[in-house]
Amino acid sequence: MFLNAMLVVLTDLAAGLMGSTAFRKHFHLLLSAVVMFGPALSFWVSQHSIFAKRSHFLYRMFLRSGWGWTCVFVGSFVFLLSFSVRRSLSLSARHLSRLVAAGGLWLGFCKLLDLLENATGSCYEPLPGGPEAAGGQPLLVLREGESKSVCLRAGMLWRGYEVSEDVFLLCLCCLLLAEEAAVFGPYLSLGGPSGAPLRILFLFCVLLLWLWLFLLLCLLAYFPQFPTQLLGGALGCLSWRGLYQGWYCQGPSWHCPGRPGLGLLNTKTGRTGAEEQQSLDD
Repeated sequence: MFLNAMLVVLTDLAAGLMGSTAFRKHFHLLLSAVVMFGPALSFWVSQHSIFAKRSHFLYRMFLRSGWGWTCVFVGSFVFLLSFSVRRSLSLSARHLSRLVAAGGLWLGFCKLLDLLENATGSCYEPLPGGPEAAGGQPLLVLREGESKSVCLRAGMLWRGYEVSEDVFLLCLCCLLLAEEAAVFGPYLSLGGPSGAPLRILFLFCVLLLWLWLFLLLCLLAYFPQFPTQLLGGALGCLSWRGLYQGWYCQGPSWHCPGRPGLGLLNTKTGRTGAEEQQSLDD
């Protein structure tokens, strides 16, 4: 009984915060400020910290499979939220298709970035024991005709036009989590059913959002790479704006899944789609 009461209190507080107008309108500005000014933390953090090593557990466990973790928790939350109200697999599939579209966009951009980097970059082989260039670095010999993957596997250096895919992924996942989880506050205020499993999944989504923000700050502070990280963050925000502030705002149809939460309560509360959308926006 006590644990259930604590669960209700925590989820109500988190849902109220994430569902507030200020959070929904300004979270992307906060994320943009983190990406822009986060590298300045490198002047204060210690390079002897455990987070300064790419082999750290959090990087290996979460960062390399960030999209998978996001899909598991957000997909479970969206499915349970939609199915518990309408008991409609088609409606649940429509809401889950937002994740499919975001995943397809992410994969497409990653392929384009790889093509761009391979087209503009070059492979260099260091000459150990040879004469040193300025700054005490070994001279590099250009190796033509090598792709980035082959170059790195051979232990050589790749120099080219890069966009940070890690920052791109983390920014996209943060904004996606914020959009999908923010609907829970209006959903509760409109009287939607909310059992313990749904509330637990919502808390997992909130914790995952904070974990992505923490990893983003770690990357910016301990591994600053300007302007590649700034470009990655800009690409993540642009992807979010194109999906959630552009395409999804057209309304649900055969070619558009609609915005999060739309169509979940109108059969139970007697609201029209326009009234329900206004409630979710507010």
